[in-house]
Amino acid sequence: MTTNTDNFFDRVYEVVKKIPYGRVTNYGSIAKYLGSAKSSRAVGYAMNASHNIADVPAHRVVNKVGLLTGKHHFFGSNLMKDLLESEGVEIIDNQVIQFDSLYWDPSVEL
Repeated sequence: MTTNTDNFFDRVYEVVKKIPYGRVTNYGSIAKYLGSAKSSRAVGYAMNASHNIADVPAHRVVNKVGLLTGKHHFFGSNLMKDLLESEGVEIIDNQVIQFDSLYWDPSVEL
């Protein structure tokens, strides 16, 4: 049986799978795109639950100013940072540098 939460999470994952390599988006933008603008926290819960799903690049989802607020949900203390840096994203003090130029807006680009 599928719950509404599972359905929402699946919809979040479909958006996250489309974030281009080397780009980032935020929880609120995904929620807004899905028609649930006040559900950014639920998007975060979906990201926390996605770590066993191989093709969901949860590391590309950060907070609204580019902070790696979800990093403690990744295995290892620096995995989120390491994954982003491996894609060419510069991180200093757990924040995406040049966030505005790397930001991907699903409502514009999907």
